[in-house]
Amino acid sequence: MAGPSTPRVAIVTGAGSGIGRASALALLRDGWHVALAGRRPDVLQAVAAESGAGTRALAVPTDITSPDSVAALFAAVKQAWGRLDLVFNNAGLNAPGVPLEDLPVEKWLAVVNTNLTGAFLCTQQAFRMMKEQVPMGGRIINNGSISAHVPRPDSAPYTASKHGITGLTKTTALDGRKYDIACCQIDVGNAMTELAARMSKGVKQANGEIKAEPMIDVEDVGRTVLHMANQPLHVNLFTVTIMATKMPFAGRG
Repeated sequence: MAGPSTPRVAIVTGAGSGIGRASALALLRDGWHVALAGRRPDVLQAVAAESGAGTRALAVPTDITSPDSVAALFAAVKQAWGRLDLVFNNAGLNAPGVPLEDLPVEKWLAVVNTNLTGAFLCTQQAFRMMKEQVPMGGRIINNGSISAHVPRPDSAPYTASKHGITGLTKTTALDGRKYDIACCQIDVGNAMTELAARMSKGVKQANGEIKAEPMIDVEDVGRTVLHMANQPLHVNLFTVTIMATKMPFAGRG
């Protein structure tokens, strides 16, 4: 990680809303330099302005499913700050909750391309940058989700992509050792975001019933990501699960 006089530099994908926004703001409040990556320039600029961090917040519109767009994101960070200490692979997409046999293949591809391929493309660029900088190394945090462990009904693409994230996390942690790159995963259950708000109103359970579920504040997730980010590189919180205490995870199904 960067020394005391060197800026700590992070990239957060999906930084315009939800967990990405909360995490980016937590990092900025702690003094990090943060590149806010996402599809909507106006939303990214609003988060940067809200942070009050001035030039420590850099809005970089990015399509993480595009290798060229991801390469441009990392090039912008290198040009602005010269190094990279953290990538939070957070950007995610879901598909309609329809029976597996009725899901259009285009929806499957959109979810897998965003959730899994996007994380891979960012990880690949991070490796290239982190192994060449001085001091060498950095940290990659992947957003896995409770769905990286157990599915909800009618969630094949999302669940498959998040199980894939777990495999990517483990492989990245192994392959990153020689470059002093630590990789870890945060699995979030029922944080109050646009993506998950439906849980509080009622969501299909394994037995087919529709039930409302307990939620947690997304700011709690942001603080947890910050805690993971601030560990020295010889320490890795390899998997962290943060969830509503009473949500149906233990015993789901």
